[in-house]
Amino acid sequence: MAENDSDFGVFLAGFIVGGLVGAAVALLMAPKSGVDTRTYIKEKSIELKDEALKSTEEARHKAETALAEARTKAEAAATEAKVKADELAQQAKVQAGELKKRGQVLLDEQKSKVEKVVESAKTRRKTASKTATDADVSEEVEIPLEPPAESEA
Repeated sequence: MAENDSDFGVFLAGFIVGGLVGAAVALLMAPKSGVDTRTYIKEKSIELKDEALKSTEEARHKAETALAEARTKAEAAATEAKVKADELAQQAKVQAGELKKRGQVLLDEQKSKVEKVVESAKTRRKTASKTATDADVSEEVEIPLEPPAESEA
């Protein structure tokens, strides 16, 4: 597409230059006196200058308009990108908060489980210790002061 535009530009420039050269040759070869020809060339050059200035002004105006549109579009795109970024940041904060809450809940659940296990272990240890102490007390054997009687066989 850009190559076609470039080719068209070259063609247009050649066409304009060729037209100007042809006009100049026609003026110089015309059967008029030198003063008339110079006056005619001067008038035509002024007309061509005015047309060139007008074309230049139109081109500059179009370029300024295109630049203004491009700036407007760029600003709109930047604003939209900023809004999207802010939305994503907000979503990330919300998700981070939710994950933090879930993590805290899991941590609390695990702490509760560990505390139950520790309490259970303490209870079992007390029970085992009490059972062992009770067993020691109930297993007290009276030691006779006299030796046992020997049986005759």
